[in-house]
Amino acid sequence: MSLKNKSKFLSYVLRHKPDEFGLTLAEGGWVSVDALMKACDFTKEELDEIVATDSKGRYSYDSNGNIRANQGHSTDVEMNFKESVPPDVLHHGTGVKNRIAILDGGLKKMNRQYVHLSSDLETATKVGYRHGKPYIFDIDSKKMYEDGFKFYKSDNGVWLTDHVDTQYFIRHYYSSIWNTL
Repeated sequence: MSLKNKSKFLSYVLRHKPDEFGLTLAEGGWVSVDALMKACDFTKEELDEIVATDSKGRYSYDSNGNIRANQGHSTDVEMNFKESVPPDVLHHGTGVKNRIAILDGGLKKMNRQYVHLSSDLETATKVGYRHGKPYIFDIDSKKMYEDGFKFYKSDNGVWLTDHVDTQYFIRHYYSSIWNTL
């Protein structure tokens, strides 16, 4: 299996189905590296390379020999994110095929614990590109925060919140930089 495929598999295990492999995530999403290697046939060298080279910074080690996915969990685990004051505007990238549903009902966490938002347009566009032609929603996160919504920032810079009502959409549009990525 290629390292890219092992990284995807690691994401599946740590974010969605640890129990399928006999693993239990501790508070914060942590699991023992030794237990993960035994359950999923990873080597320490493979895990080190995945953690060090993942372009999205999906994984972290702690000082106690544990590893975790930084966010994106669909499994029930308390991640203990610290509430943070967001920038005035955040972005959400999706595929154009999703825009009507989002315009009708806002941004929902769907099968994940949080809605994922980006602080920069390039990242939002890259996320949108994974779903087809990128479509971007600019979010008035300052107003949301003032209205009592909570925001969290994961270790790899992804902004998280429970949902985004349509009233907080500043604008939405096809990304003009998608052909340059």
